Amino acid sequence: MKKILFVEDESALQKTFGDILKKEGYEVVSALDGEVGLKLAKEQKPDLILLDLILPKMDGIGVLRKLKEDPETKDIPVIILTNVGRMEEISRALELGAKTYLVKADYTLEEVVTKIKQALGK
Repeated sequence: MKKILFVEDESALQKTFGDILKKEGYEVVSALDGEVGLKLAKEQKPDLILLDLILPKMDGIGVLRKLKEDPETKDIPVIILTNVGRMEEISRALELGAKTYLVKADYTLEEVVTKIKQALGK
């Protein structure tokens, strides 16, 4: 079973996405802030990380930078899932190594699940 770490500070979204991903057959690990997300990435070694950019304690760009600098976590694919749609944020995230950048308002839950499956090679 593939493991997905979902770093998102909106608990309602955490639950909705978690339920859908579990139905799709994924194990879901959740973090409500950037520091916990980074810690869980190192401990749990997920197959994929869904990462919001606006997070308490450490923002998503900071988390992404630290993930990609660490030999233990640098190869984990990261999908940015956020409401921030500014070009400079998108460029920065992709330059740092994010696999995909999705603006929440532009995608349905089903489309996000499809992107996750593509990123995991399914």
